[in-house]
Amino acid sequence: MLVACAPPPPDTASAPAATGAAQPVGDLTGEVRIDGSSTVGPLSAAVAEEFRGAQPGINVSVGISGTGGGMKKFVAGEIDIVDASRPIKDSEIALAKEHGIEFIELPVAFDGLAIVVSTQNTWVDQLSIAELKRIWEPNSQVKNWSDVRPGFPNEPLKLYGPGTDSGTFEYFTEQVCGEAGASRVDYTPSEDDNALVKGVEGDKGALAYFGHAYYEENADKLKLVPVVGDSGEPVLPTKETIADGSYKPLSRPLFIYVATPALDRPEVVEFVNYYVHQVGGVAAHAGYVALPETAQALVVARWDARTHGSAFSGVHDQTVEAVLGGSPIDAAPAEAAPAADGSAE
Repeated sequence: MLVACAPPPPDTASAPAATGAAQPVGDLTGEVRIDGSSTVGPLSAAVAEEFRGAQPGINVSVGISGTGGGMKKFVAGEIDIVDASRPIKDSEIALAKEHGIEFIELPVAFDGLAIVVSTQNTWVDQLSIAELKRIWEPNSQVKNWSDVRPGFPNEPLKLYGPGTDSGTFEYFTEQVCGEAGASRVDYTPSEDDNALVKGVEGDKGALAYFGHAYYEENADKLKLVPVVGDSGEPVLPTKETIADGSYKPLSRPLFIYVATPALDRPEVVEFVNYYVHQVGGVAAHAGYVALPETAQALVVARWDARTHGSAFSGVHDQTVEAVLGGSPIDAAPAEAAPAADGSAE
């Protein structure tokens, strides 16, 4: 578990300046419970750490159980906020309704999926989406690097990746294998990205995928592989290529989902106010790609209006601006949930 604030109890431009951010409403106490994506978790923990300076009496706990695991807790009303590296599914929306949980969907940053190998790997200079599919598709017969491409050595290929509850797993398999969840099963899965790093670091024949922000934290231990995607040219995931859309199809928005019943508690309102206004700067310093100013303004407006429902469920290949500027799916303004008093820098 990532923990920010006090110890816990038994999911394309430079960072925009925060405008209209809510000032703290005074010294508050209480707890904010977050769980979900291992990709988004470090960002939420970084926001929570800064938030502690403004509201030291509020404990924010950030758990890591994968997007799917976090969603299970979220739709059951067990947590206040879920970190998600993919949009909420229709099936999860239905379960939330069954439990009387309405929610607010808030994009918070962009990230790309990093394809990594060991620094001892001297033969891989790029991989295509077609080659990644051949490696990762269900019932793949690829066992050695020589099966991937003629000229590669007859070195055993050891695969590492997120577990099946991970939004990163679902996004990767959908973009690479053509269907969310379609993957070979003979790989080493973990919801702990650090375990994936250690696995690849120590094995010359290893390959893994996870969020680019986590690669940034471990760049000295791993070799980043350029991907031949939509452009037909090998592209490395960087803040610039993720921001400008050239690292396709392996870049995506990241989200938090806020349970509206939790907004009866001022500590949750105060934390989300802080999050949506300050995440741009935090994201840029934490290895993520901040939303562009126009998109960030739409996210803040969505939060300020307390707009329920999902605008992104089932949506592909559209910008945040295009989606939030259109008609949300199952979206409606919430009843007057007051924002924290005042406005800030």
